[in-house]
Amino acid sequence: MKSNYIEFKKQRELGEILSDTFAFFRNEFKPFFNVYFKVVGPFLAAMVVSLILYLYFAGDIFNLIAFNDGFEAASLATTAVIGLVYVISIVAVYTMSQSTVLHYIKSYANGKGAIDVETIRKEVYDSFWSFIGLGIMVGLSVAVGMIFCFIPGIYLYVPLSLSFCIMVYNRMGASDAYSYSFNLVKDEWWMTFATIFVIGIIVGIASYVFAIPTAIYQWIKMGVFSGEMDAEGMMDIFKDPIYILFNVISSLAQFLLNLISIIAGVFIYFNLNEKKNFTGTYERIDNLGEIREN
Repeated sequence: MKSNYIEFKKQRELGEILSDTFAFFRNEFKPFFNVYFKVVGPFLAAMVVSLILYLYFAGDIFNLIAFNDGFEAASLATTAVIGLVYVISIVAVYTMSQSTVLHYIKSYANGKGAIDVETIRKEVYDSFWSFIGLGIMVGLSVAVGMIFCFIPGIYLYVPLSLSFCIMVYNRMGASDAYSYSFNLVKDEWWMTFATIFVIGIIVGIASYVFAIPTAIYQWIKMGVFSGEMDAEGMMDIFKDPIYILFNVISSLAQFLLNLISIIAGVFIYFNLNEKKNFTGTYERIDNLGEIREN
């Protein structure tokens, strides 16, 4: 067992969940991202390339609109295709990222700090469509809930955000994990909501910091600070290498910072699971019995 091993399967208060989330992220930073880029790297690269192309070709469309040059069917079709590829790559990266975090922690917990890279890779790829299916169910449910006065969407999001953990750690199908999430959060909704809310604020502020350079550079190119608005500069910014670079960095930072939210979600799941099922407690008792027999 690692000297800095963090036990997931135990009950925690809000403060402990927050501190252990960042402790795990700090302790496992190098090995985790080594695995993460091996598994998610190709999808992440596809997302970055499609983002760069989309920004570049979108600039042509905005120029055509702004200067009344009319539409070029080829440019419009190319931008639409690239935009579709970008959206698909975002879904793939988010899905693979979430799955990689959950399966990494599963391997970490089972190995008491040791991980099996090939097992993680295999489980991530094998569960890809299950994550997509559950993601569609969760996304549609929360979206419909948001339509009805917003509050139902928040209520649904809290338990359903943990359904992915349930699917992986309870070895349930997508529909069973969806249903069980409400039972898991029952009587603990407010505590779960508070934890998710605090983590969301922290990650949101950090993401905003990475978005600031892009906004400032855009304002400079638009002439906001000089007081002279430059319409042509506003259109050309989409082809500006520096602007594109800032956008890429901001997008990557948002995806990587979101990993903190996923890790926190795992701690929340195990906290609730221990309160209801005492899984980790029973495992520790069994381990003590095995040690005594040896």
